[in-house]
Amino acid sequence: MKGEIINRVEAKVKAFLANDASGHDWWHIQRVRKNALLLCETEKADVFLVELAALVHDIGDYKLHEGDEEKGRCFFDAFLNEFELSEELKEKIKQIVSEVSFKGANVYTSTSCIESAIVQDADRLDAIGAIGIARAFAFGGSRNRLMFEPNSIYQKHNDFEMYKNAKGNTIGHFYEKLLLLKNRMNTESAKKEAIKRHQFMKQFLNQFFEEWGELPPTFQAY
Repeated sequence: MKGEIINRVEAKVKAFLANDASGHDWWHIQRVRKNALLLCETEKADVFLVELAALVHDIGDYKLHEGDEEKGRCFFDAFLNEFELSEELKEKIKQIVSEVSFKGANVYTSTSCIESAIVQDADRLDAIGAIGIARAFAFGGSRNRLMFEPNSIYQKHNDFEMYKNAKGNTIGHFYEKLLLLKNRMNTESAKKEAIKRHQFMKQFLNQFFEEWGELPPTFQAY
């Protein structure tokens, strides 16, 4: 029964994200699921709940619904109702999904259970390292954002609205989010992997600024 539900949810998610080119495509979901299940091997968690939440974590994301959070929530609720899931399980999934996303440099995104911590870590691991770099530029391109602009001022957003409405360039996204994620992992396994991916991003940025002929911004926290 659980396997059948997973297969049906997977097919539905894959169909919904088939044409995405913003870095939130089906393969992002697949990597998050894979990362989450790997983290489950060292954490005592409900694997079925983790896998379901990982599969659907972007279904209601405002970025996939023209920036409209309410539209995303309604779509997500309707999506979950297509499957034979108990009300309790649906509420757990919704809670986890609500805790996954980064909401600003100065916003603390807590997790309410180990399953939420695992899915949040898995999603954040896919936002850093080589794949994270590729996804950042894919997203920037999909939103017609500049790759980089000298003398940019990077912000540490104090709330979700500030972060959501930011229109900065892609390199700025590293300083406003991606370089912060290493220190915001929950599980020990994710922390270890994040260190390696973080270092790769720093190497990339150093090379980027060397080729551009521009000094990188300096932030003591990084």
